[in-house]
Amino acid sequence: MLRFALLRILGAIPTLLLVIVAAFLLVRSAPGGPFDSERVLPPEIEANINEYYQLDQPLTAQFKQYFTGLLKGDLGPSYRFRDHSVGELIREAFPLSLQIGACAIALALVVGGLAGIFAALRKDTITDRLVTGTAMAGISIPVLIVAPLLLLVFAVHLHWLPSSWSSGGGVSRLVLPVIALALPQIAYIARLMRASMIDVLQSDFVRTARAQGLGAASIIRHHALKPALLPLVSYLGPAIAGILTGSVVVEEVFGVPGLGQFFVRAATNRDYTLVLGIVIFYATLIIFLNLLVDIAYGILDPRTRKR
Repeated sequence: MLRFALLRILGAIPTLLLVIVAAFLLVRSAPGGPFDSERVLPPEIEANINEYYQLDQPLTAQFKQYFTGLLKGDLGPSYRFRDHSVGELIREAFPLSLQIGACAIALALVVGGLAGIFAALRKDTITDRLVTGTAMAGISIPVLIVAPLLLLVFAVHLHWLPSSWSSGGGVSRLVLPVIALALPQIAYIARLMRASMIDVLQSDFVRTARAQGLGAASIIRHHALKPALLPLVSYLGPAIAGILTGSVVVEEVFGVPGLGQFFVRAATNRDYTLVLGIVIFYATLIIFLNLLVDIAYGILDPRTRKR
């Protein structure tokens, strides 16, 4: 298992390096600069600012300096939040994004998994068609539409939940962001779990268990559930990535002061280092979580360790 994990880590390093280079070049190729504004600065002040942040150097020199800082764990200063470094801003905002994302993925796994199993046990019935139809609708509607609709219905019209992070307190302000993030993943997981469970229930070892007189609940719990979970475990990597990227929209809609909202503001203000820091942080996190998924898959199915 250790060799399996080490090979996955070594394979992730080139991917992370490619993300760093691509993100750096894309951010620097955007028109304008971090200190452009409606008020034109005097040339002397602008030159001093560029010299202070070393933006007057060639692109290769800037990348070398930035990459050297990355190797030391330094993501650089923020150009807009002058009293904070990028690392400090990420440490401040990420726990909130993590809380919302973890709740969303847990909700998606429980609701989507149970719905998929329920539909598989009632294959080709009205219940099955209702679950698959609802799941298809959930897949088709993006978070960009779901989040404002939830806000309009449950906060503006019904007044059941707070409309923004600052207008509520406690658990209630988590409900709408978590549901908005979880709904598309519930749809994907339900369809995936349904297809996987149907396939497992038609296998020979399940037929043998039925022939021995075992009940449906016992067959699912002791025989069918573990192999049916394998495709779901593989999907957890893309699911977590979807939760993280979806949080950018959700946090902006609901006014959540998390990492997604910082990313939107940094992109709007051309805060190069903050955009790069968040992209690299997200990329590292996704690679790490995919590594955990690969290890979990290797534990559930030892045959994958030999690949």
